[in-house]
Amino acid sequence: MHPKDFFASSRVLIVAGKGGVGKTVTAAAMATAASRTGRSVLLVEVAGRSASAPMFGTDAQGYEQHTAVHEAEGRGSVELRSITPDQALVEWLSGHGFNRLVSRMAKSGLLEVVATATPGIKDLLVLGRIKALEQEGVADLIIVDAPAAGHALGFLRSPAGVRDTARTGTIHRQAVEALEMISDPSRCQVILATIPEETPINELIETSYAIEDEAGVKLGPVVVNGILPDIADLAVPEAHDPTSELHDLQTAAAFRLGRQQLQASQLERLAAELPLAQLRMPQLFGTQITPHELDTLATTLLAEIDRLPEPR
Repeated sequence: MHPKDFFASSRVLIVAGKGGVGKTVTAAAMATAASRTGRSVLLVEVAGRSASAPMFGTDAQGYEQHTAVHEAEGRGSVELRSITPDQALVEWLSGHGFNRLVSRMAKSGLLEVVATATPGIKDLLVLGRIKALEQEGVADLIIVDAPAAGHALGFLRSPAGVRDTARTGTIHRQAVEALEMISDPSRCQVILATIPEETPINELIETSYAIEDEAGVKLGPVVVNGILPDIADLAVPEAHDPTSELHDLQTAAAFRLGRQQLQASQLERLAAELPLAQLRMPQLFGTQITPHELDTLATTLLAEIDRLPEPR
């Protein structure tokens, strides 16, 4: 599948996954890869951490978006933005004629009361802001670094929950509009990230079925991070002296072989239990992701997408 077609298939990509599996790195690599197909991209974080900014070598993003990757010949741009429920609520109230009350409500703590009065309202406020950005056409593609997997399901369920709780009024309409966005594959899809280990894959499989069945959101390919390269004909040397350097090499080789076998078995299990295409991303041996590493991951991601079959 041509990467340009892949990134044009939906206007919002929500990246979710268990904590520690490279969800934020995946979202940043997706944004970089999409920009290299000529699309303008808005990368949105919703956890308030601004974790992706250092990967682009830029300052932490705030509620107002700022450019991380400038448009170049044949390439698009990447802009960063952070959205929190409190900021989304303030903007929503201001947009509905409550400008004078907003500052007083913030000082008195009433904003928090309003934001928690209805279960799921905080998540809906964030989704509602993302929906508004999508409708405003602020970018060709919006990529959302969603909450960790446990919260991500509640995040995606929130429009239906609020719709059923608030039967009429502005909040009900906001929930209906957000639900229309996430349930339309041409507008929104979810990309789940994992690593080739038993517990993360178990959680991904469980989350994937819940997202499709309970939230009604289409799933795109699964991104599997931390793939170790296969070492052909890896042999474990014999060592009879437990204090020798050869013994240390033997231990390291045995460990590496074990990791390789574990990875292969987990990837095979994932393919058997979850009928979704896999985009496999390499393990990077470093302490942090810099723009150079991000570019490397984006290159791999584009190659992996190019190997996907054309949709029927």
